[in-house]
Amino acid sequence: MSAEQKEPAAVIKSDEKAATAPTTRALKFIVAVIAIVMSVYHMYVAAFGPPEAMIFRGTHLLFALTLVFLLYPLKPGGGWKWRITDFVLLLGSWAFILHIFLNYQAITNRIIYIDELTRLDKFYAVVAVLIILESTRRVLGWALPLTATAFLVYAGFFTNVHLAVLMEQLYLSTEGIFGSTLGVSASYVMLFVLFGAFMEKSGTGQLFMDFALSITGHTAGGPGKVSVVSSSLFGTVSGSAVANVMVDGPMTIPLMKRTGFRPPFAAAVEATASTGGQIMPPVMGAAAFVMAEFLAVPYATVALWAVIPAVMYYMSVFFAVHFEAKRYGLHGVPKSELPAFGYVMMTRGHLFIPIITIFIGLTMGYSAPLCALVGALMCLPMALLRKSTRAGITWRSVLDALEEGAKNTLAVAMACACAGIVIGCVTITGLGIVFTQVVVGLAQNLLPLALILTAIAGIILGMGMPTTPAYIVMVSLLVPALIKLGAPTPAAHMFAFYFAILSAITPPVALAVFAAASLAKADLWQAGWAAVRIGAAGFIVPFMFVFEPSLLMIGEWHVILHSFTTATIGTICLAGGLFGYLFREARPWERLFLLIAAFMLIKPGLITDLIGFGLLAVVLFSHLVLRRHEPKTPARAPMAH
Repeated sequence: MSAEQKEPAAVIKSDEKAATAPTTRALKFIVAVIAIVMSVYHMYVAAFGPPEAMIFRGTHLLFALTLVFLLYPLKPGGGWKWRITDFVLLLGSWAFILHIFLNYQAITNRIIYIDELTRLDKFYAVVAVLIILESTRRVLGWALPLTATAFLVYAGFFTNVHLAVLMEQLYLSTEGIFGSTLGVSASYVMLFVLFGAFMEKSGTGQLFMDFALSITGHTAGGPGKVSVVSSSLFGTVSGSAVANVMVDGPMTIPLMKRTGFRPPFAAAVEATASTGGQIMPPVMGAAAFVMAEFLAVPYATVALWAVIPAVMYYMSVFFAVHFEAKRYGLHGVPKSELPAFGYVMMTRGHLFIPIITIFIGLTMGYSAPLCALVGALMCLPMALLRKSTRAGITWRSVLDALEEGAKNTLAVAMACACAGIVIGCVTITGLGIVFTQVVVGLAQNLLPLALILTAIAGIILGMGMPTTPAYIVMVSLLVPALIKLGAPTPAAHMFAFYFAILSAITPPVALAVFAAASLAKADLWQAGWAAVRIGAAGFIVPFMFVFEPSLLMIGEWHVILHSFTTATIGTICLAGGLFGYLFREARPWERLFLLIAAFMLIKPGLITDLIGFGLLAVVLFSHLVLRRHEPKTPARAPMAH
């Protein structure tokens, strides 16, 4: 199997702390068995239905904690004395979850907040909170545990909530650790991560790269466009911006540099294209499944809302690459060095079938976990259909996919469990209502100002924690204020979702840019600001769909089609204005007109559309008529800086 095929599983956790490989053969075997059993259990549940919520979520958490304390020791390489601490914490994990299982009838039959907790209940509640904080720290670092601790301190010492009631909320209800966010990890994320693991083992990564090379590699700035296409496809598998960069970047970034792109721009293209994977249907980031749970809508509905914004995002990136290449006269890769489209589809095209199956299943109304299960089960049989994709596929591939799928779920599982602590504290204290009043007061009842505050908060939160917990915190504290000020509920949630993701390309802490810049050997700040320019549509479109939900495919079809058409043209104008090119290099006033036209066209509305088209017409007249007889300016070399 090629390096490209092996890479995704290896880097899937690259935006979290790296797991330590088991040091002994026995421990490696134990980890593999537990991970495989965890995956098989979740596949069985997806096929035949889950048990009661607390049991199912508790089992999911039990598997996750067991693997965390085996794979993330307190002190890697510290010897058996340090492993005693891990073993004690592992026993504590089993104890607080088994306490619920063994006393399940008594717990479910009691009157919550009325019946007294037993001493064991109180003890295990404290144990549960401490273990969740520590396990999350090991996998994700300090940001999320410290955030949860701050909410705990506020709830326990600065409100009238009794500690016993708080512990009951967090431990013995489905409004805390075992809340809906952990349910999303157990029901949805686990299955889609498994699907990604099976796709990786089937060699689909090579298909994505060859497919992108065959259709765009020979065009102007071809390697940059290859990055855009292949990263959008990889995003349907990993849902992780940094993972996408580390899979795609080693191939596309050297190609971009070879054909003349500046290193910071090459890094920015890869980072921006990879970040968009979390908003790319049909398989989006984990936070999209959390959104579906919060809004009580099918996941397919969330994916439908995301279609137009995702298309606009990638259109912006694609045309940014195109205009940059045309402005500097950069060519693509010679066709003789690229795989032919027909050959790629004949030899590997059948590997698209599992993704197509998931898409069809979602549109027909089947549950997302079942669609993911069917897609996962199809991956390896599809690879075995043809000799060109059969090499290296064995029973070991199945076991490896099951093992990797479970390991790759740990970060999301711990993030969801720890986020449950935040949600529990917000719910029991009424902090969400207080925060809504504060935001509404700061915004002075102006929705645009509230949106700006929310966007800034989302980017800051996303700098320190993964998308899912950042989105959950925003939903708990900020989204209610947007809804109160008049934002449609789906648009408010999608707004928070977008800005939790865009932190990956927003300086000063832009993890996807850091990863890409390291591959391109580029300056971090230059790459970061280039990424903001390339992904500019991602920062603008969320504001627009709050005021016009037709961009989320909500409303009448003729309105949706009109909004999509004008917004797409506006996105192209935005890229042209930012990168100084349309049909030829743009003068400063033409760039200004293009930028104004972009804002007018992206924002739905007849008057703004007429203004936008008028400005665009002026630029086109200048480009195609007034400058027709001007001598052609030779292409410039890209600036070294």
